[in-house]
Amino acid sequence: MKFFFLVLARDEKYVTDKIEELNILGMPYLIVCGCRNPKHPNIVYREPRGKYDAINFGFKFIPRDTDVVVLNDVDTKIRNFEAALQLFRFKAVNLVFVRVCVKEGPQKSFYNLLDRIRRRLMIAASGELMLIKYDVLRRIIPIKPCKAEDSYILFKVLEFKHRSIFCEECYVETERTKTAEKEELYKRKTVGGIYQALAYTKPPPAIRLFYTLLPIASPLLLVLGKKGYFWMKGILSGFTDHLRGDRTGFWELTYMK
Repeated sequence: MKFFFLVLARDEKYVTDKIEELNILGMPYLIVCGCRNPKHPNIVYREPRGKYDAINFGFKFIPRDTDVVVLNDVDTKIRNFEAALQLFRFKAVNLVFVRVCVKEGPQKSFYNLLDRIRRRLMIAASGELMLIKYDVLRRIIPIKPCKAEDSYILFKVLEFKHRSIFCEECYVETERTKTAEKEELYKRKTVGGIYQALAYTKPPPAIRLFYTLLPIASPLLLVLGKKGYFWMKGILSGFTDHLRGDRTGFWELTYMK
C-alpha cells in the first residue's frame, strides 16, 4: 500500500524536526505551512485559516495513486507507527486515529478520561495523527469550516458506515496547555467544533445522544477540582458558541499553549 503524509504546520517552529522524522520513516510527504518557506520542495504555503482549510488545500497535491493519507500535526513525535500501518495491511479499515501522550498539564488527565470513553464509543477523534483511505477522504473533501476537523472526519466516516479504529499501540507525544485556566479556552474551541461537526454530519445516534447530554452532565466534572471546573466552563462556552451560530473554522485564542 502507498502511504502519503499531509503535515499541518501553523508556523515553522517544528518543521525541521518533522522533516527529519519523516525521512527516518521513509514516507513521502507534503507540509502545508502558514509561513512561506520556498527553500524546501515538500513545503507549500497557505495562510492560516484553520486546519480544515489546510487539509482542503493540501489534498489537491496528494498523488492520486495514494492508498492511505496520513494527517499529522507538525508539533508531534510519532511512536510505534508500524502498529497503525498494520491495521490497513491486515484489516478492512478506513480510518485510524491514535492515542495522544501528554507528559504534563491538565490534558494528561483529560486524555485518560477521554480514552476510557472512546474505547467503547468514538465520541471524538484525535487529529494529531490520523490515517484514512484516500478514496474515503476524497468523498469528505472539502471539509466545511469546523474547529474540530478531526471529529468531523470521524463522524463522516461513521456516517458512511465505514470501519474506524482507535489505535493505542501507536501514539504521538506532544505538548498541550500547562494551566487549568488555559484549558477553558482549549475546551471551548474543541467542544464548539464538535457541535459544528455534528451539525454537518450524521454519526450514530449514541454519539449524538452523548453530546445532547454533555452540557447537562458537565457539572459532574467539578469533582475533579480546579481542572474539572475549567473543563466544565469550556464545555458550556463551546456549546453556547454553537447555539449563538458560530460556524467559523479558526479561532486565534485557542492556539495558546
